[in-house]
Amino acid sequence: MAKVQAVRKKKSKRVVTDVIVFINASFNNTIITVTDNKGNVLSWATAGGSGFRGSRKSTPFAAQVAADKACQAAKDMYGIENAEIRVAGPGSGREAAARAVKTYCNVTGIYDVTGIPFNGCRPAKERRV
Repeated sequence: MAKVQAVRKKKSKRVVTDVIVFINASFNNTIITVTDNKGNVLSWATAGGSGFRGSRKSTPFAAQVAADKACQAAKDMYGIENAEIRVAGPGSGREAAARAVKTYCNVTGIYDVTGIPFNGCRPAKERRV
């Protein structure tokens, strides 16, 4: 009896032309996430994952390297062309990461989506005299 071998169909490459790049820049690290328009993650990278440690992790250069890494992976796997950038956080890598994204695709818009507290923290208790 002859063995029947299953023929696997090659998985077709998904092409995503329009993406959203989220840049989360905190004081200690920068996280870059590339998603499609529905919010499904295509690729991501961090300054810490790019080989930076300690105080160098929070620099604009580390954010630039992380953005390069995330966008290059998305371009290789999905063929991205246009990007909308959404920046959040007070970190120093905001502008550097946005500039790095521009080298890989056309930027359609840059938006600041940093959260703003509308009620704030609880105030300190009243001082006794």
